[in-house]
Amino acid sequence: MLLENDSQFTAHLPVAGRSPKTNLANVKIYMDKHYDQPLSIAELASEAGISPKYFVDLFKKTYGQSAMEYLTDLRINRAKRYLKESNHKLRDIALKVGYSDEYYFSRKFKKEVGVSPSDYAKNAKKRIATCSSSMIGQLLALNVIPVAAPIDPKWTAYYYNTLRTEIQSHLKMTDPYTSWRFEANVERLVHIRPDAIVGTDQISERDQARLADIAPCCFVPKHASDWRTQLRMIGSFLEREEQAEQWIHLYNQRAENARESVQKEVGREKVIVVRIYRQNLYLYSNPGIEEVLYGALQLDTFSDLSANAPLTLEQLVEMNPDRILVMVCPEAASRAYWLSLQHSVTWRQLKAIRQYQVHLITGDPWFDYSAVGVMRMLDEALLIFTGYCPNIYLDNVHGDSRAR
Repeated sequence: MLLENDSQFTAHLPVAGRSPKTNLANVKIYMDKHYDQPLSIAELASEAGISPKYFVDLFKKTYGQSAMEYLTDLRINRAKRYLKESNHKLRDIALKVGYSDEYYFSRKFKKEVGVSPSDYAKNAKKRIATCSSSMIGQLLALNVIPVAAPIDPKWTAYYYNTLRTEIQSHLKMTDPYTSWRFEANVERLVHIRPDAIVGTDQISERDQARLADIAPCCFVPKHASDWRTQLRMIGSFLEREEQAEQWIHLYNQRAENARESVQKEVGREKVIVVRIYRQNLYLYSNPGIEEVLYGALQLDTFSDLSANAPLTLEQLVEMNPDRILVMVCPEAASRAYWLSLQHSVTWRQLKAIRQYQVHLITGDPWFDYSAVGVMRMLDEALLIFTGYCPNIYLDNVHGDSRAR
């Protein structure tokens, strides 16, 4: 259902006694409600009760993008909804989202999204399915919410919680997650009849052939390619090459900004990820961790040790890292060992423990090696290492505020 603009912004700004950041949050709410009106920096700064220059700097520092960039995101994302969910003429959509000139709106839309409004509307009508949960984050980066996808409250909690009402058909999580066989999803897709299907080469050749009988398919290499290569392959298949390149460019920009912030806090301190499985420790890594922690953020670690190698507590003491990220497997034995480890005198003598630089991380998002997954990892790493995160992307991947 399309959102209608509120006729009045009831919050009184500025509020005496509140901090500039509190007033800034209220301004952001004001922008959310009045994106269809001409808004200037001077007006927004006045609403926040601060000078225009301070407003510009504080907004960028707080939210990771300028106020005008945020306003553009609001307008373009609302326009996407109108293009997908209504039959309004282009000039009417332009007016509804704050642009008096439909030609300027069209140029702006293509610059931000990568395709013209008319092409976006045409592509948005296509029904794309994925039978691989790892591809959901790739499709979202291309502004595609799949008509069918395997989502589950346990195994894909983030996508389940954010998209369960928008993904029309919930496919089954199959081996190795559950005992369900892949045939159940093939039968479901026969009835759904999507326009295209995206998956990985982990699907057997027999099942790939069966899926190809349903709709045109794209099966990307699961382990032989990185997320950028996968995204470009899917973008080419769905004729969304520009969206793929825009996402990669956005990630690279965010990574550069995050690296500067994290390096100020961490410097050359040694950072490791430890995984706890039953009564054992492992020096842990995976493609997402390699991409974000040691690639994008360029954190220093112990290069002489093999990733995913068993690790004794004595070896950990000898390494004595400055910061430790801990991933505890969810089954009971691992949780029990983690509790006992925290009471160990040896563990408590570690530098990272004494300096309160031990952080728990979970499989979500650190197992999600996709375009969306690495962006979420980047935001979470910012929060871990700096105590601050603009949280731009995490809440805006879907719905009204879908990231471009």
